[in-house]
Amino acid sequence: MRRRILLLVVGMTTLVVVAFAIPVGILLHSAVAQRAELATRDQARSVAIFLSGAPSTTAIKSYVTSVSASTGRPTSVTLADGTTYGTTPTDPRAAQFRQTPGGGLPTNFPGGGTGQTGGGPNGGAPDATLHPVPGGQLAETTVRTSTTIYFIRVYLSNGALHAGEAKWWLLLVGGSLGLLLLGVVAAELLTRRIVRPLLRTAETAQQLAVGDTTARAPTTGPHEVAEVGSALNRLADRIDELIAEERETVADLSHRLRTPLTALRLDAEALRDPDDAERVGNHVSSLERMLTAVIHAARRPQREGRMPASDATAVVGERVAFWSALADEQERATEVELPQSPLPVRASAEDLAAAIDALLENVIAHTPEGTAFSVRLDAADDGAVLEVADAGPGLPGDALVRGRSDRGSTGLGLDIARRCAEGSGGSMTLGRSTTGGALITLHLHPA
Repeated sequence: MRRRILLLVVGMTTLVVVAFAIPVGILLHSAVAQRAELATRDQARSVAIFLSGAPSTTAIKSYVTSVSASTGRPTSVTLADGTTYGTTPTDPRAAQFRQTPGGGLPTNFPGGGTGQTGGGPNGGAPDATLHPVPGGQLAETTVRTSTTIYFIRVYLSNGALHAGEAKWWLLLVGGSLGLLLLGVVAAELLTRRIVRPLLRTAETAQQLAVGDTTARAPTTGPHEVAEVGSALNRLADRIDELIAEERETVADLSHRLRTPLTALRLDAEALRDPDDAERVGNHVSSLERMLTAVIHAARRPQREGRMPASDATAVVGERVAFWSALADEQERATEVELPQSPLPVRASAEDLAAAIDALLENVIAHTPEGTAFSVRLDAADDGAVLEVADAGPGLPGDALVRGRSDRGSTGLGLDIARRCAEGSGGSMTLGRSTTGGALITLHLHPA
């Protein structure tokens, strides 16, 4: 989107610059030519004004030569007898305007050599006429004094007609490029103002999608973009409210079950057969523990925040120490590798402890006594990796099917561990250890 907006602004700026530059270029071309023509006519009139004072021959030669050299425009003065002073046009195509052979006035001299001249309103300094000639233009005028008539010609070549135009073209091109650059900078600022809040809003939506309901979108930038962010924030607030209401409802329902559960415990204790009483009592205790866990899980956001976190190093170390007594009793060799520093992961201490208990309980319950096992926790770029391996017979093919077990258990242990890993944003994988037993790996997302 950012690229499209930038290209759109640059395209529109280019169109405006081109629409501005073309007429300006045409006007510039015409203005330079008109300025050169006006300067040529003024030069012819200046020479006429000088000659109106009847200068000497030497002064005429010096003046005309000086004017031609200083302006770069060939200038000549022809007297009534055909004598010419100054510089005649060097372009061969203008040779027809040079002095006629054998003396006398040129054939195009005003009056055809009759001595008649065109006087001007300035008294001997008439306006010069400009007409095209091969290779350029020629400004002509005449001036009459008391003793003679002068015919003045100033030649303007096509090259001199547009002399100095290049610098104006460079200025025009530079200005156009400057405007285009200014448009690009303005487009970049505009796209940043629009696109950056949108990108942050998209990141917020992605965070909400993975369960981070604390994420909020920015409400800055253009009005429309700010409205999108505000709407997304209201949606996130509503999701928070619904989750809280749902968890409280589950907690309340679980709490209400305690009353019939207590009655069931009393009935179990009243059984005459001690074995039946103990068996039913154990089931009631198990159900009570499950209800307590449900209540704690339902009210967890009030205790830990929307995104739970815990120190994996401390939790794993604590649970391994808890199971070590039973492992020592069954003479199981235990290898434990833990980091030396805290390793925060996105999982509550209760969930992570339940997952570790489930994995270690599987090792204790489903491998022969004396079977060695290992627990390894390592830091990774994407969080933490927890490996529980044993030297037992390995796992069956349907080990991940919830509620299914071929060994007399509930079949929920691995599912508990899997849900803990996926709840943190990670995953669980099953494999074989180096000794041929089971290898269960939990990938936990960092907090």
